[in-house]
Amino acid sequence: MSTTGRHFGGYEYVSGLSLIIWSLCFVLSAITSSPAKAAGPADLFRDSAAQSTVTVDHSTWDRLLKSYVIPGPDRLNRVDYAAFKDTGHGDLKLYIRKVQEVDPRTLNRSEQFALLANLYNAKTIDIVLDHYPVRSIKDISLGGGLFAAVTGGPWKAKVVKLNGVDLTLDDIEHGILRPVFRDPRVHYAVNCASIGCPNLRTEAFTGTALDAQLDAAARDYVNHPRGITVRSGSLIASSIYSWFKVDFGGSDAGVIAHARKYANPDLSAKLEGITTIDSHAYDWALNDAKR
Repeated sequence: MSTTGRHFGGYEYVSGLSLIIWSLCFVLSAITSSPAKAAGPADLFRDSAAQSTVTVDHSTWDRLLKSYVIPGPDRLNRVDYAAFKDTGHGDLKLYIRKVQEVDPRTLNRSEQFALLANLYNAKTIDIVLDHYPVRSIKDISLGGGLFAAVTGGPWKAKVVKLNGVDLTLDDIEHGILRPVFRDPRVHYAVNCASIGCPNLRTEAFTGTALDAQLDAAARDYVNHPRGITVRSGSLIASSIYSWFKVDFGGSDAGVIAHARKYANPDLSAKLEGITTIDSHAYDWALNDAKR
């Protein structure tokens, strides 16, 4: 997409052909990562210990986020990858190792979601740090077959393990989080290390605070220009709302209704009378504090 789109105001606007290609890749990604095709990953989270009070210790990840994620005046959170690589990468790897030792079947649903979101984000940062400096996560290739060759990025490689089951980042997002939890706020929880993505938060997700954290993440993104923008009556939305439209009601109207739910008064007023999305945009540049 970064080679076929056009840029406007710092964001990449996707050409028709590029959008079709990327949409197809993401649809096929979701299909090939579905529970029917990958029963192992989804089965880990088919059930939960509903009354469980077991909590997962995410304090190391929380500390690392507070140390290396830098909120900007433009409301973008960027990562100081250079400092993270020098002084925090070892602790990050230890955290990822410990989280993979947790049996998700002992957790309630909120703890399961927090575990998956934190693991996804931590492993994404770990992969970037392993290859840093890099301009975009799409420039990192870990293999994973034809779709990985088309889309770029590390999402198709088996990179973590839970209860003996090897998982890709796509397994976590498309094979577990989306179909099992069925919450569109999943898309505000997982971060792909890119400017166009919802912010990597400065705190770890926790089971006890999860709902408030997801709502806050949704508000942050919807009300930022890279999420939803209205210019002269035209609606420009993040490509996330095109790639995963099914999670937002399956139509432009569904996406707009979702946006209104989290819009601040100014954006809400601009959305009045708008019924269609005119274009989509996404910026795959690394969310690097050094740029």
